[in-house]
Amino acid sequence: MNIKDHVFFITGGGSGLGEATARMIHAHGGHVAVLDLNEERGKKVSEELGGLYLKADITDEYEVQQAIRQTVEQMGGFHGVINCAGMGMSKRVVGKKGPFPLDIFKKVIDVNLIGSFNVIRLAAEAMSENKTNDEGERGIIINTSSVAAFDGQIGQAAYSASKAGIVGMTLPIARELADFGIRVMTIAPGLFDTPLLGQATEEIRTALGKQIPFPPRLGKPNEFALLTKGIIENPMMNGETIRLDGAIRMAPR
Repeated sequence: MNIKDHVFFITGGGSGLGEATARMIHAHGGHVAVLDLNEERGKKVSEELGGLYLKADITDEYEVQQAIRQTVEQMGGFHGVINCAGMGMSKRVVGKKGPFPLDIFKKVIDVNLIGSFNVIRLAAEAMSENKTNDEGERGIIINTSSVAAFDGQIGQAAYSASKAGIVGMTLPIARELADFGIRVMTIAPGLFDTPLLGQATEEIRTALGKQIPFPPRLGKPNEFALLTKGIIENPMMNGETIRLDGAIRMAPR
């Protein structure tokens, strides 16, 4: 699928990996609908790119439905979804103050896994109405997992479970949506320079970067965007999860 003249619906598009992807799409002649709960950041990015800003909670069925409806009405539909919205959380199963609070575990699963699926199902329904291109494509969905899905560290039980769920549903959804000409891919980033690491000191960030075999630094959001570009443009890429991590394998802690 070409990026030029196509519309892409990006969750978490106001910062980090989502913002970098939105800017990449705009730079290659595409159009963006930026969904983000952070109104200030979401509006800033969408206005700079001449796109559409949408405020919605990805876990809320009605809000996502309305965001999709608004995108279709104002931008004439959309051809791609990049799911970057999510949250991080680190807590031990048995901590100094007792067991892992179940409500927090549920919250992480709800946002990262169920929220992603909520967007996938509603967006896929909308894209199934698109006309096909020369390859028979109607749309592309790219999800964001994490290397924690494979190398979860101590304290990452909830986060790893949520990201592993995204990996696990990639193939079955890709197989199902193949009937509609909609591809489904997942990217599992390693340690990236995003707002999730934004509160860490420069010393900590440098130390984290040195754990990566090569290049020995934190990943750059535009490198994530570069991979999304390759996935969008290559019709044979479907039903797979790609690690984007500089060959890191996370230690237990």
